Amino acid sequence: MNHDLSQRIREKVDIVDIVGERIPLTARGKNFFGVCPFHEDQNPSLCVSRDKQIYTCFSCHATGNVFTFLMNYEHKDFKEVLHYLGEKVGIDVSGVKISHKNTKYDKLYDAYKFSVKYFNNNLLSSGGREARNYLKTRGFDSDVVKEFNIGLSLPTRDDLTKLLISKGYSIDSLNSIGLSSLDHDIYVDRVMFPLDDVNGNIVGFSGRIYKDVDQNKYLNTKETEIFKKGQMLYHFHKAMDECRLSKSVIVMEGFMDVIRAWTVGVKNTVALMGTAMTSEHINLLKRLSKNIILCLDGDNPGQNAMLKNGQMLVDSGLDVKIIKLPKEDDPDTFILNNGKERFEGIISSAINFSDYKINHMREGVDFRSDAEKAKYINDVIIETAKLDDDIRIEIVLKKLAKEFDIGYNTLEMRLKDLKESKPVVQRVIVPEKTHTRINKYQKAVYAIFYFMLNNDWVISLVDQEKLLFPTSEERLLSSEIIYYYNKYGSISVADFYTYAQENEEIISLLNSILAGEEMSVVTKDELFQYFKVVREYSMKQEIKRLTELMKKEVDPLEQAKIVERIRKLRIGDN
Repeated sequence: MNHDLSQRIREKVDIVDIVGERIPLTARGKNFFGVCPFHEDQNPSLCVSRDKQIYTCFSCHATGNVFTFLMNYEHKDFKEVLHYLGEKVGIDVSGVKISHKNTKYDKLYDAYKFSVKYFNNNLLSSGGREARNYLKTRGFDSDVVKEFNIGLSLPTRDDLTKLLISKGYSIDSLNSIGLSSLDHDIYVDRVMFPLDDVNGNIVGFSGRIYKDVDQNKYLNTKETEIFKKGQMLYHFHKAMDECRLSKSVIVMEGFMDVIRAWTVGVKNTVALMGTAMTSEHINLLKRLSKNIILCLDGDNPGQNAMLKNGQMLVDSGLDVKIIKLPKEDDPDTFILNNGKERFEGIISSAINFSDYKINHMREGVDFRSDAEKAKYINDVIIETAKLDDDIRIEIVLKKLAKEFDIGYNTLEMRLKDLKESKPVVQRVIVPEKTHTRINKYQKAVYAIFYFMLNNDWVISLVDQEKLLFPTSEERLLSSEIIYYYNKYGSISVADFYTYAQENEEIISLLNSILAGEEMSVVTKDELFQYFKVVREYSMKQEIKRLTELMKKEVDPLEQAKIVERIRKLRIGDN
């Protein structure tokens, strides 16, 4: 790979912008912090440095430059990332040839790709006239059909199965991925809505009846190797950019809700596809935004799901707001009945989850009963104790005091008692850095490498002093840094990452070094102190090795030679 090309692209890209497009970042001093996408992180432990153009997670120690971030975040190889960034900053990358990586699921994805085209063609054919009319009555024009790849399965029961078998698929494989049942098509005479995974691969379908027939309204693909509802969100892949622009994501229940919202220009939406929210869903949502707006069905099951899902999201460190629809509505019917402006209005007036939860507590309470009234007030205070905003707490308590004619001080004392007797778990912001204890030698080695990566003169000094590190990984990293500097005339951590990316030993050591303390300037005398520690350690390790060797040696002359070598090491004559 052309180093000059990757360096030119890297220099024109700001890692803060690239990471910030994918993860919400907050400025803290000269660095930026966000929730790390590479482990189960609830707090902002990912640090992104604009000065160094690298990122480091102080919890899981994921570290790298803009290339490695995109490679790990979007599961792409280096050439794909280079191509993407080159086009983004206007640098010619036509010479970068991207080779397709085969996976064990490629053939399954291809079956769905073919099926989508087949269903698309059916909808546009003369046999699709009735289905097209149905879609028009639903308000889905040709733009919607194209955007969401909507198609049609024909009344015949085996056309798709026969076509796929003729392309080399076995009936067993078609059965296993939910396209066929025995030797027949699963989907017959239905409007077809493709379902894609987080990478944009079509992995399933939802087929809807469009005629007045006695069948289930929807027929969905069964769970398969590539279709797992608990690990995917409908519209995730297409909504990513919209969520970053709007700095929020609206979570809905079904794919029809998402499509309907798209028709009125609301595109920062995803859907759970009717399944319960999972930890995988939450991790996906964190990749979109920290600001979550729940807009589920207005009926009782929908409201119960709102409470459960909202609490899960809040417990995961996300900021959650709620849109409460009328009981008879889901987002699809609400938009149809009320239009774009009204829907945008309820989005802008979404309430905080804690307020929604407190309001929901009123339902079913008989306020004529002192016992029920007291329980309600206590429940509200318990919920209020979870808030970390003193102003909001005061507002809630004042509302309670006014509504139930109770002294504000009484409520405040109850809140204080509750906090003292049962500490409330609140969101914790982790320190900017967490450190693993390292010994004196490791500290010296890490310091030397840190300053080599940040000061050209240190590289020259290490080379001049012929400093020999004890471990093979350290010797390799040192020689590669010196080689890189001699070849390119200067060094930056971000570019060295690109250079060393295929050497796992170097990258692993590099990550450990950069996940430690951020150091300031260093003097020559301080460096020589570090050199002394490394040389003393190397000497001790060599003496230890020779001592073990002497124990195994049976020849007295060879033993004497080893003793002499140990003596010279001890006096520094080596």
